Amino acid sequence: MAKGLLVTYALWAVGGPAGLHHLYLGRDSHALLWMLTLGGGGLGWLWEFWKLPSFVAQANRTEGQRQSSGGRTPPLSLIRFVAQMIVGIYFGLVALISLSFMANFYIVGLPLAVGLGVLLVAAVGNQTSDFKNTLGAAFLTSPLFYGRPIAILPISLAASITAQKHRRYKASVGSETLSVRLYRLGLAYLAFTGPLAYSAFCNTAATLSYVAETLGSFLSWFSFFPLLGPLTESFLLLPYRVWRLLVGDPGFSSGYFREWEKLYEFVSSFQEEKRQRAYQVLSLSEGATNEEIHQRYRQLVKIWHPDHNRHRTEEAQRHFLEIQAAYEVLSQPRKPRGSWR
Repeated sequence: MAKGLLVTYALWAVGGPAGLHHLYLGRDSHALLWMLTLGGGGLGWLWEFWKLPSFVAQANRTEGQRQSSGGRTPPLSLIRFVAQMIVGIYFGLVALISLSFMANFYIVGLPLAVGLGVLLVAAVGNQTSDFKNTLGAAFLTSPLFYGRPIAILPISLAASITAQKHRRYKASVGSETLSVRLYRLGLAYLAFTGPLAYSAFCNTAATLSYVAETLGSFLSWFSFFPLLGPLTESFLLLPYRVWRLLVGDPGFSSGYFREWEKLYEFVSSFQEEKRQRAYQVLSLSEGATNEEIHQRYRQLVKIWHPDHNRHRTEEAQRHFLEIQAAYEVLSQPRKPRGSWR
């Protein structure tokens, strides 16, 4: 049955952030992506207003036209590559918050989550990519940054490059019933939101700690780059600024701003606690110089390296990881309180 442009625009306006118009057009991967990101944070939903006619035309192509494009490689798309990077990072952050308690999380869980996020964007529209190669790149990159939340970035980059390298058009398949498609989308949605909901409701304190640690790690990492730090903070404060622009109510806006201020204060206080704990792990007084930190780190690494403590491997490995984590925290520049304002 031919798809109508007016119906598509109506579904876009009513349930666009939930992907209803993509579900109507048979673009299930795009629909799932919008369900999990609320229309790409709203920006993707607004941007595709001008793309809907081409989406409808693509959905109305005949089966023979689809098969004729199977032997060609799709053109390289910078927008798709950036979207793969962003969604891969987003999936990795959600996995960090909800699944980081799992054993071997950084070896299995994190690269799997990031790789699936990249593959989801790669499968949007009439394109797809190689499943094995993309996940393989994610799994091979993960051990290089074991135990570090910042591993999300190189994993997503490696998986996105591989997905672009192996991009291809989708092969034609027979049409499926709506119930089968909804069942598959529902399972995928539950697989994504289920662990996150469980962590939020059943392990709230730990979830808040994971959120603060993840946000703090990324903000600290961005502080190494003069332009990325302010850009990231501006992005996090974007909802407040958009609301103030649209509503212009100083009373409500100031209260809304204070909620974001509380978030930053919470992250800042959590990071300060991590620094104090790091000083204790390295047996240093607060305010130690970088040279003292580096020297103490090298001493403790030699003492607690698992290869030097084969008679107590588990204890040595635990201390070794604590020392590495403490050194990483103290190696990051301390950001002055209130500097994000």
